[in-house]
Amino acid sequence: MRRREFLQAVGAAGAMAAVPLAASAQGAAEFPNKPITLIMPWPAGTGIDMWHRAMGEAAAKILGQPVVVDNRTGASGTAGPAQMAGNAKPDGYTISHIPITVFRFPFMQKTPYDPLQDFTYVIHLSGFMFGVGVRSDSPFKSFKDMIEWARANPGKLTYGCPGAGTSLHIGMEQIAAKAGIKWTMVPFKGGPETWAALEGGHVMAVAEGAGWWPHVDAGTARVLVIWTEQRNARLPDTPTLKELGYPFVFDSPFGLAGPKGMDPAIVKKLHDAFKVAMTDPKAMEIQKRYDYATRYMNGEDYTKFVREQVNEQRQVIEALGLAKKS
Repeated sequence: MRRREFLQAVGAAGAMAAVPLAASAQGAAEFPNKPITLIMPWPAGTGIDMWHRAMGEAAAKILGQPVVVDNRTGASGTAGPAQMAGNAKPDGYTISHIPITVFRFPFMQKTPYDPLQDFTYVIHLSGFMFGVGVRSDSPFKSFKDMIEWARANPGKLTYGCPGAGTSLHIGMEQIAAKAGIKWTMVPFKGGPETWAALEGGHVMAVAEGAGWWPHVDAGTARVLVIWTEQRNARLPDTPTLKELGYPFVFDSPFGLAGPKGMDPAIVKKLHDAFKVAMTDPKAMEIQKRYDYATRYMNGEDYTKFVREQVNEQRQVIEALGLAKKS
């Protein structure tokens, strides 16, 4: 009897332990049964916003529920992801675009999140094409002209970018350190504001992404240098940083993540839907228009990549003297 009672007790305990697993499996099977929020930490109407909206529309067809883009800007792209990490349930119904500033800011200032502990990384998508642009009537005909003027006028050359700590700001400061010069960063909320400031003569240059195409095509701006590995076919005469003697490639890689503790089955559903969404014709057209390279990684590889990026960003911030005080 004792042995039988023991076996019955073990069986009952096993059944009780299986309840959470069964509930989890059931939840994953039903996911999604309501709209999914995709946090976009950059302004509406920007290239990156439009690309994510197109991918969201394509993913919604696969998931069977709308993907609603919610623009939550601020803190150089970290405000939205930080809010998600702190407040959203890990049920898959809130995910966010993750800019590289999420990995960088913890070394610059106190943050309410840990990039290695507080996110579930779903899929890595791409990176930006960055560069430096000026108005078409600028006296700077080349990036060398701009560097020489900055060297002769320390701190007087002003450039606009989306804010302190962004890849554009950090890239410009790494270039300045390499060239032995000083210039002044003027922060803006995003590309549209930055370009308006350039056109209005409020800054002398911009460190920007491919949002420059309307201005270049209209003949009101020109790009002096790009930060990619190779030249761009649409800017055949514009050199890369490497060609000019700066050993840098800055493309600010990004992907999608949710809060920590997400069910792997739900992560897989989201990953699979957005992987297919990357090949959607409308999404691919926007991707091509704004020169977003395809840099796909699954959740596991993305998580490993994040660890590498966190270590790399720490070294960069410390080298530039921008690390927060202990």
